[in-house]
Amino acid sequence: MARGELTSRDLVLAYLDRIAQLDHDGPLLNSIAEVNPDALFIAEALDQERKEKGARGPLHGIPIVLKDNIDTGDKMHTTAGSLALRDHVADKDSFVAKQLREAGAVILGKANLTEWANFMTEGMPNGYSSRGGQVLNPYGPGKLDTGGSSSGPGSAVAANLASVSIGTETSGSILSPASQHSLVGIKPTVGTVSRSGIIPISHTQDTAGPLAKTVVDAVHVFQAIIGKDEDDAATGKARHFFRQDLSRHLIKDGLKGKRIGIAREAYFESVDEEKRELLNEAIKVLEAQGAEIMDVTIPTTKHEWGLGVMIHEFKNSLNAYLKTVSNDVPVRSIKDVINFHNDHEEDTLKYGQKWFLEAEKTSGLLTDNDYLKELLDDQRLSKEEGIDYTLNQHNIDAIVFPNNIGAGIPAKAGYPSITVPAGLTEKGEPVGITFTGTAFSEPTLIEIAYAYEQASSMRVAPKL
Repeated sequence: MARGELTSRDLVLAYLDRIAQLDHDGPLLNSIAEVNPDALFIAEALDQERKEKGARGPLHGIPIVLKDNIDTGDKMHTTAGSLALRDHVADKDSFVAKQLREAGAVILGKANLTEWANFMTEGMPNGYSSRGGQVLNPYGPGKLDTGGSSSGPGSAVAANLASVSIGTETSGSILSPASQHSLVGIKPTVGTVSRSGIIPISHTQDTAGPLAKTVVDAVHVFQAIIGKDEDDAATGKARHFFRQDLSRHLIKDGLKGKRIGIAREAYFESVDEEKRELLNEAIKVLEAQGAEIMDVTIPTTKHEWGLGVMIHEFKNSLNAYLKTVSNDVPVRSIKDVINFHNDHEEDTLKYGQKWFLEAEKTSGLLTDNDYLKELLDDQRLSKEEGIDYTLNQHNIDAIVFPNNIGAGIPAKAGYPSITVPAGLTEKGEPVGITFTGTAFSEPTLIEIAYAYEQASSMRVAPKL
């Protein structure tokens, strides 16, 4: 594009052609929920701007898809995969969408997801929603798990239906599809990326982040979406973070001198032998590139983590969001959504609505004793007695987990993780290696992830 060999318009057309071939025909990946009707016009305007003024930055003219729980103030819907929100069109951009537009990205469309970001019920397959149907994994359509809940963003980027995508995570929902689609996923420290304009689950755990084919691409997108937002109090604690250039941490010798702990107990034991061997080969790469490797055990590894915090915060957060939707939407509260499901049971309750029912039982005021006790326990056990204790005890820079297994502890802590492809099994199922650190340790994790990626080059595109 910089050399004039390709335009943003060319790129949008190429992706639309691929969506037509692969998403709703052929293997029916079903990853794209909706295409932006203005995408071509936006691309053409950005092409003209590039000619007249030059590029705004690395995302200028680059098509990107957003998970369908992220508001865009345009002609597209924001539904969380729910029929209850099928007519919801946001009146303004989420902070993330606004940042992407300012960076020059073309919002190509919305991607399907596990309904209500996989917090509707137990037993719902990853990638299923009543509005969008079932997302499939391009590495094995109908055979391999697509990961959740950012399944559509993962499938779309893996199948090359968009350059990059934005997913959201409350506990594993970026890391899981990254692992399952041989992608790089960055789950940021809570507060570095604003959540305003994103359909919520838990205000202590929710965050948005990029899914991309390379660490470089993921970092460029991450850099674009961070920033202080007056509408999200969590971003206030990250002021120092926004001033840095994250791209300077893309260094090939980023593993030299790093001390990395391997969380084998409980985590590596939970994957099968073939996947464990791939991960052991990845660890050898880390060591060969100058990292000091040691096995570590997080003291709270075997703690039985509950969902109480998420259930209580779900009612409080979702009720606040639903109060802002237009009169075209028939729901204004969790209770309304439950009633809508009951009134349209055949179409909406294929797997039930357990977590909605549990959330509705709470006060929604965040005053419940059991909520406050579990919140305090989660904070202490995930941070001071969990990740931070382990990092400090062993003087290490990061902890390694297999795939998204282990995502729960950094999710409770609001701490960052980066997943990078670690290879494919004989059956063609992707495996990811995940690096986790303390709050605002993204620069260190980027150095580790990029150096590993450059030394290993384990991503293999799906055969479509």
